[in-house]
Parts: sequence; structure tokens; C-alpha cells
Amino acid sequence: MKKIILLTLPFLFIGLSSCDTLNQVAQTTVQQYGNPTQLEISNGLKQALELGTGKSSDQLSAVDGFFKNAAVKILFPPEAQKVEKTLRSIGLSKLADDVILSLNRAAEDAASQAKPVFVNAIKQMTIQDVTNILLGQQDAATQYFERTTTAQLTANFKPIIQGSLNKVGATKYYGDAAAAYNKIPLVTKVNPNISDYVTQKAIAGLFTVIAKEELNIRQNLSARSTPLLQKVFGYYDRNKK
Repeated sequence: MKKIILLTLPFLFIGLSSCDTLNQVAQTTVQQYGNPTQLEISNGLKQALELGTGKSSDQLSAVDGFFKNAAVKILFPPEAQKVEKTLRSIGLSKLADDVILSLNRAAEDAASQAKPVFVNAIKQMTIQDVTNILLGQQDAATQYFERTTTAQLTANFKPIIQGSLNKVGATKYYGDAAAAYNKIPLVTKVNPNISDYVTQKAIAGLFTVIAKEELNIRQNLSARSTPLLQKVFGYYDRNKK
């Protein structure tokens, strides 16, 4: 019975403002069930983070996960945008398009490898980490992952990115584009190696999507899909800064 009540709480205050709804549901939850224990807070937050990071990895590793998401789509490196502009101006737009598509395909290929890194980081969280994340800024979890997983993600992604770049033809396409550009008289030569850039952009894109998922669960009742998440984030709603 308790589970049914918790699951239906998000729909009881649909006529109120978003802020009022969160506060009202939080008050109702604590009246019914009290404050969550430290263990519940820890388990609830970790559950939320595992769901959020898993969803983000799945979303970006799907076909067009990067390519058709304007927020994370990988374009030519800033220092090579002149390459793209020049190639298009001399009738090589198809080559430029192939480069962009292949860079994003490589990032999509690598994104699925992020899950174990995040799961390990979640397992290593202390009670203090959990409290700081839950009651911290709205991107506190994203900041935590950036601090604790970027080095490992880079180490794990780089060989996968390189292999993916080779597999989808990005190395060849970008190398061809750079070579074609470098043959133009009087231009400043560009580095044809693209793997470091794609690795960095793939990780940055992953954190962009994770931040969006974090904000969603902090602000939207419907994203709190289990009774435990509702109880823990009801506590967050009452105590957030």
C-alpha cells in the first residue's frame, strides 16, 4: 500500500506550480514516512546516479546519439575549421561531411564503454560524497564524475576512439581532408591526427548529457521512478540550498 501511495504522489498536485508541487509532495512524504536514513540516502542517490549515467551512455552510444544531438555533435576542431571552410569553397563538401559524420560515429562507438567507469566511481562514494552531491549544486553529481572519472574515461576511451576512428574511416577522411588542405599554397599546415580531439569531445558530450539527466531528476517528479528515489529526493527538496 505504501508503495502505491508513493508512486501516485507525483500526480496529486498537478495543478500547482512546479516549486509548490515539489514542496507539497516533500511535506506529504515526510508526514507519511519520515526522513530517509543515511543508508536510504546513500542507496537512493547511487540508484539515481546509476540510472542517469546508464541512460546517458545508452543515449549517446546509439546510432546518431552524437551526430543528431546539436548539444554534443562533434564538428571540425577549432584550429581546423578553416580546413572545412576551404574544402567546401573548392567543391569538396562531401569530404568535409564525411569527416564530421565519421567523428561522431567514433564517439558513439566509444560511449557505451563509459558505464563500468561510472559504476566503479559510484561504488567508491563515501557517505560525505553522497551528502555533498544530494544537497549541493544542481550539477554536483556531474562535477563529482568530472573530478573522479575523467582520467579513467580518457584512458579507456582513447584506444577505443582510435580503433573506432579507423573502423568508421574517420582517420582516413580527416587525414585526406588535412592532406588536401595542406596542399593549398601558403596555408598554415594542420595536424592530421584527430583521436585526442574526438576523445576529449566525446567525454565532454557525455558530461553534458549527464548534467541534463541530473537536472531532470532534481526538478521533475516523474523522473523519480521508484519509491526510494521519491523519498530521498523529497528530502532534497526540503533541504536544498
